[in-house]
Amino acid sequence: MVEGELLKDIWYYAMPSQRLGARKLAPKIVANTPIAFGRTKMGKPFALHDICPHRGVPLSHGRVLHEGEKAVGDRINECQVECPYHGWRFGASGHCTAIPSLVPGQDVEVDRIRVKSYPVRETQGCIWVYLDSANDNVLAETAEPTVDPVALPRVTDDMTPNFIQSMTFECNVDHAVIGLMDPAHGPFVHRSWWWRSETSIHQKEKKFAPTTWGFKMVKHTPSTNSGGYKILGGTPTTEISFHLPGVRTELIEIGEKYVLGLTSVTPITEVTTEVTHVFYWTVPWLGLIKPFLGPFAHRFLKQDRDMVLRQQEGLRFNPRLMLINDADVQAKWYFRLKKEWGNAAANARPFENPVKETALHWRS
Repeated sequence: MVEGELLKDIWYYAMPSQRLGARKLAPKIVANTPIAFGRTKMGKPFALHDICPHRGVPLSHGRVLHEGEKAVGDRINECQVECPYHGWRFGASGHCTAIPSLVPGQDVEVDRIRVKSYPVRETQGCIWVYLDSANDNVLAETAEPTVDPVALPRVTDDMTPNFIQSMTFECNVDHAVIGLMDPAHGPFVHRSWWWRSETSIHQKEKKFAPTTWGFKMVKHTPSTNSGGYKILGGTPTTEISFHLPGVRTELIEIGEKYVLGLTSVTPITEVTTEVTHVFYWTVPWLGLIKPFLGPFAHRFLKQDRDMVLRQQEGLRFNPRLMLINDADVQAKWYFRLKKEWGNAAANARPFENPVKETALHWRS
């Protein structure tokens, strides 16, 4: 697997549940794949390839029809998606259910016409989509995944996020991900009185351990120069995990209460990436400062995005980049994890995590 390549046979974060209504399709490009997301009559999410096989119009410009169940072979579709160009209809399974222009006697097997459908999961207020290695063949059936999307710790399946903030970065997903896990940029990129500054830099030691498809910074007390944790009061602990393809979670616990931060890095194309911050909490008074979180989160993401834009000025000359120990070891792990993911798939063998338990040291 080459650097910058987008992973397949894996779950990607698509959108928050609240974005997907009952009557309107939500278009989204995920890893170069145009997808139309919708909901059935019973509220179950579905995802179809967002191109009508007839004349190429995006199905997301059409409408969702909840006119009762439509039987197609051994499948039951609770809704139909109607293309706005010629009215071709497709069920949530992707199979064509109607072609209005046909007249009796015309030999067209409507049921054999289909658009690709993608496995979808809705859990913890988030919608995930599974992209397989056969995505380039939009007529290929997608096998039901044998694994589920990453499970968020402490968050129950029926919970919804307390806060969501998204931003588009004009860069390849690799640069967005390794920027996310970079422990040394904080005092420079996010320099502020309430977070960190150059004068607050000091040496740190963090212990790491492998997880199923990634690694974690094991549970610890936040550093004394991490001012953002102080507003929570008490003696918080935090555990930070990274999970392929680009999912970071941070669980902050204060006694029985907690704050769970999910940061998803979802590739749109090879040069465009969406970064989304999602927060859940059981600390009641955090709701009082929610109106102020938007501007802070926007500023935080914008600082990262602005630095990525500056980075692109240099990357267009294709320089040879240098990753050092120990501050850049998490970035090295990420590339090793991606490579192993590709190798395991290519050789039809189980994934073997290359990360080993260790302690890393840096100044930030």
